Amino acid sequence: MTILVTGATGTVGRSLVSQLLEAGHAVRALTRDPARADLPAEAEVVRGDLTDVGTLTEAFAGVGAAHLITFSGEFGATLENGAEIVDALVAAGVARVSVLGGWDTSTVEPALDAAGVPWALLSPVEFMANALDHAEAIRTTGEVRVHDVGRTSAMVHEADIAAVALAVLTGAAPTGQQYLLTGGEALTLEQKLAAIAAATGQPVTLTRLSEEDARADLAAAGLTPEMIDFTIALEQDPPPIGSHPAPTVAEVTGRAPRTFALWARENADAFRAVRASARP
Repeated sequence: MTILVTGATGTVGRSLVSQLLEAGHAVRALTRDPARADLPAEAEVVRGDLTDVGTLTEAFAGVGAAHLITFSGEFGATLENGAEIVDALVAAGVARVSVLGGWDTSTVEPALDAAGVPWALLSPVEFMANALDHAEAIRTTGEVRVHDVGRTSAMVHEADIAAVALAVLTGAAPTGQQYLLTGGEALTLEQKLAAIAAATGQPVTLTRLSEEDARADLAAAGLTPEMIDFTIALEQDPPPIGSHPAPTVAEVTGRAPRTFALWARENADAFRAVRASARP
């Protein structure tokens, strides 16, 4: 059975392609630019764009299961053509689907329900890769300046999201449900930065800003007023669901979730300083 992975060059998709290949499955990887995909040679890389259903006919042909994302394009806009995507998927005979969802329901999920396709929703609370938002500041200054009140977050490793998708696509985990995905530990930003410092061997300083100063910094960085309000609200009153580890990854995969310390070691180069050495 060939399994199609959309979003194949993203953090989750890339890991899913590798894990499926390691498990012995035939993989077709969908990307808008195959020449830049840099995926394993064993994967069949095909050109396609989820926003243009005309490019999907060949991608879905002969596919038994498919991993879908609910967003597309460089800026991650929510897909508005879910019904067309699902029509193409059904016409090709795809029998099983995993969906990597976002904060809100897109057009893809109700279309799958209406078509009667067996599918499951993967709902990560927060990606470990979100820590890369601090990478430039850590590389260039060694300092992270944010409004931080000590909230905790059980971030999930992208490879664990991929492992749950693999289980759904291959029938090891059931469809017809939502999989809430977190890591196995709830960490403060200070603890995450300590893990990054340990991984890089370089100090990282956390400077806690007042709300007023944080708003000024975010505005200077170009965020809209709405995004600034959202960022501050997320820090001051985060949804409780993100602060408590869920057992899903362990239940589905049979092993403990990967740790943030591991993720930091895997991505240490993204945080290593590019600051010029001080002159004597």
